[in-house]
Amino acid sequence: MVTVVQARTAQDLAELGLSEPDYEVLSTLSERSDGSGTLREQAAKMEWSRSRLSRHATRMEARGLIRRAPDPDDGRGCLLVLTEMGLDTLRQAAPTHVASVRRHFVDQLDPQELAVLGRIAAKLAGEPEGSL
Repeated sequence: MVTVVQARTAQDLAELGLSEPDYEVLSTLSERSDGSGTLREQAAKMEWSRSRLSRHATRMEARGLIRRAPDPDDGRGCLLVLTEMGLDTLRQAAPTHVASVRRHFVDQLDPQELAVLGRIAAKLAGEPEGSL
């Protein structure tokens, strides 16, 4: 299920020149008030190694979507910072991403199925029922 939905959503994002990981990095950074986060935090969120994310961030940086900055709390680390171009790209891609998730996932399930899936997701995530 995850593979199918991700693959179809990735196809829709690819038409905009973005990958799923690009979108995840951009959207996560946009949620923060300063538009930045540590490479370590982002890698943990994506369940990627820091070296894998670092290579991906290099490609995103070359495209002007993010920039790196020194991490004031960790001299060996860096911050990933959302650029104006990255924010504009995210704003353009967000409606496509939402529509894609709806079309390939949400709209395929009835309300009862969504409710059951929500309970399952909460259970697997170790969250109290109804918190997701």
